[in-house]
Amino acid sequence: MSLDLSPSPLANPRATEPAPAALCHAHKFGGSSLATVERFRGATSLLGDAGTPRIAVVSAMHGVTDALTALAQSALANRPWQDELAQLHERHSAVARGLDAEDVHGVAPWLDSEFAALHALLAQPSRKPEWFAAIQGAGEVWSSRLLLAALGGHAAGWTALDARDVLEVHASELGVGVDWPRSRSKLAVWRSVNPSPNLVITGFIARDGKGAATTLGRNGSDYSAAIFAVLFDAAELTIWTDVDGVLSADPRLVPDAVCLESMSYAEACELAYFGAKVLHPQTMAPAMQAGLPIRIRNTLRPEAPGTLITGRSLPAASPVKGLSLVADMALLELTGAGLIGVPGTAERMFAALHTACVSVTMISQGSSEHSICCVLRADQAERGRMAVQAAFRDAIADGQVEGVHITPDIAVLAAVGDGMVGTTGVSARLFAGLAQARVNIRAIAQGASERNISIAVSAEDATRGLRAAHAAFWLSPQTLSVGVIGPGNVGRALLAQLAQAAPRYSGIGPSGLDLRLRAVANSRRMHLAPRRLDPDEAVGALEAGEPLDFARFAAHVRAEHLPHAMIVDCSGSDAVAAHYAEWLAAGIHVVTPNKQAGAGPLERYRAIRAATRHGGHFRYEASVGAGLPVIQTLRNQLDTGDALTEVEGVFSGTLAWLFNKFDGSVRFSQLVAEARALGYTEPDPRDDLSGMDVARKLVILAREAGCELSLEDVEIESLVPEALRGVSREEFLARLHELDAPLHARLDAARREGRALRYLARLSIPDEAGAGRACVGLVSPEPGHASLHSQLTDNLIQFRTRRYASNPLVVQGPGAGPEVTAAGVFGDILAIAQALGARP
Repeated sequence: MSLDLSPSPLANPRATEPAPAALCHAHKFGGSSLATVERFRGATSLLGDAGTPRIAVVSAMHGVTDALTALAQSALANRPWQDELAQLHERHSAVARGLDAEDVHGVAPWLDSEFAALHALLAQPSRKPEWFAAIQGAGEVWSSRLLLAALGGHAAGWTALDARDVLEVHASELGVGVDWPRSRSKLAVWRSVNPSPNLVITGFIARDGKGAATTLGRNGSDYSAAIFAVLFDAAELTIWTDVDGVLSADPRLVPDAVCLESMSYAEACELAYFGAKVLHPQTMAPAMQAGLPIRIRNTLRPEAPGTLITGRSLPAASPVKGLSLVADMALLELTGAGLIGVPGTAERMFAALHTACVSVTMISQGSSEHSICCVLRADQAERGRMAVQAAFRDAIADGQVEGVHITPDIAVLAAVGDGMVGTTGVSARLFAGLAQARVNIRAIAQGASERNISIAVSAEDATRGLRAAHAAFWLSPQTLSVGVIGPGNVGRALLAQLAQAAPRYSGIGPSGLDLRLRAVANSRRMHLAPRRLDPDEAVGALEAGEPLDFARFAAHVRAEHLPHAMIVDCSGSDAVAAHYAEWLAAGIHVVTPNKQAGAGPLERYRAIRAATRHGGHFRYEASVGAGLPVIQTLRNQLDTGDALTEVEGVFSGTLAWLFNKFDGSVRFSQLVAEARALGYTEPDPRDDLSGMDVARKLVILAREAGCELSLEDVEIESLVPEALRGVSREEFLARLHELDAPLHARLDAARREGRALRYLARLSIPDEAGAGRACVGLVSPEPGHASLHSQLTDNLIQFRTRRYASNPLVVQGPGAGPEVTAAGVFGDILAIAQALGARP
């Protein structure tokens, strides 16, 4: 009976030379690949290469080993376990009925016998390891018999091999080791009786040198598969699991994790020992010794090529092959001036940890030797601290050592890759990615092989650090997660431009820029896309969106797995502008044509400028001249040492168009209605006619030049009669004709002097005497003034500086319309991307 605890009858076989085995293909099926009747059937289809001898090493069905462990623990604790055993029996019986409804292979009575034997074992609990091992390993025995039935059994050329009949192992400090000579000998004897070319083999279980049942440790079926692949001289081992292969990082933590085409044994070992779940840490040892290729493939997607693991991996774009994270760690640090130059300190410290049975994950020591630290498991931290403190008790009492300190809640981030060897800049790239994500490094360790860099970070920063490190190597370094607020006229135009430019900025082309629209919001609702949102579908997505929450919106855009984040505010809302400082402080770049930030309360403006010190870029070029480089031109002069003395010009494309057209032949109200129909005005034309928009632009430029000007300091002439300022928009539009008489009178007065009307803004910078003025209003410029020669919606801004004193520097061009404004916003997006290293 397979649950028998007595020594195997083959424990002391006669000396026999192993017979040469035919070249075969080894397969291993994990628990997730054998979870249901359909999965068993799927496994049989994956073993279809009938022309080659095959061995299939199996795990227990998904969750069964945990259930068996719980049964054993309940039996030892004298808790009820019978109902759980019955459920486990029924689960396996149901699968047996699904695979062999007529019970041609006799699986049903065999299962009854197996569970009766297990019931007897549980009824007589024991503290002996072999008792526990026999119970834990029962799942693999059941799985092997079920798969054998699914494959057609002996009639189809398949035989079951209980690993305990041939595999002999021994425990060591480094894990479970294989007695290869005795295992080969036992296998030869077994094969002499069972020559079938195709075998279903139990994973996880074995016997020790005394013939007692044992296991290879949790997840040891991979190890079993590698062992048997070597024993059978297999050409390749395919491990079937529930992922496409070895991924660059845990996909549950890093959404952009990619499947690796190939890896070396060394890379796989490093990742396995640092917590990668696809491979058991010891699986590589037999494969490395025998040069056995291992391929990781997905049971559910057999068409995927998977990951091939061999002695040498194929060249890859990234020098780092994988990143893994080990949680629940602690940092133990020994410090003191008395450690400097004293030989044997490290030996003394680690001998104490060894005596206390404390495992060390990584070690770090500065060249000054003032301190030495190591990372160990959190559940061993206090035991380690007490052991080291006892070892250095005298030095601590003498003041030569300050003491032993434990820092809890630590995680170890490991970057692994053969391509790191001899490659410069790998550490810089890794650390820059962590810095971008604001992850503080507590300790660093790198071996001379250069294949692994291990970094200790705070547990609360671990996921963010893993995602940032992954982005540094697998994504475009200039991947921008973008959220757009305000899909009005300008916002829609911007989305259209983003859609048109998408092929150029997908991270594939020479620009190195990956613009990812991931969120969109209006004043009421928002839509958050998990990966990427098509700009053409963004506005429609809001219909099925959720209520607007600025905190959630910003947190989503600031995705930890993407290098950079940006919020583009096209709303014109003061409520949105109120969030700029907190977004910038969180490292989120902000781009906007919204004037509320640059011209709003001075304290808020100062907070926004101060927040940019945290790494977020703030660009608002389109808030003054739509697509014109007004702020950029001013900044170029100021940054090179020039000094601004005066700004003057036409700051409103709407008002420029109106007064370029207003010659008396058409009523002014009619021109306003026409401009509104063309989209040149705001929905409420009073926002343009009041002069407030122009005044805000003047304030923005003044502040850019270093003048702490507020809107209240600007003299503003409104073109809206007093009687129309407080009425509704609808009433104002109905009474537009009331603007005609006063403006026609102003036009007639100007014409009598041979002049025309223009709405101009003027700022004179205070000099040493304190003189200075900011004003906007309707004026009659002198003949020859540059504003009289502008066209349509042209903005025209004249800068007088110390260098351009007699002949001003002029910026002129279209200053109204959603397309040109959106183009100015897009230009700011690309300017930030360029500052981050892209080549747009």
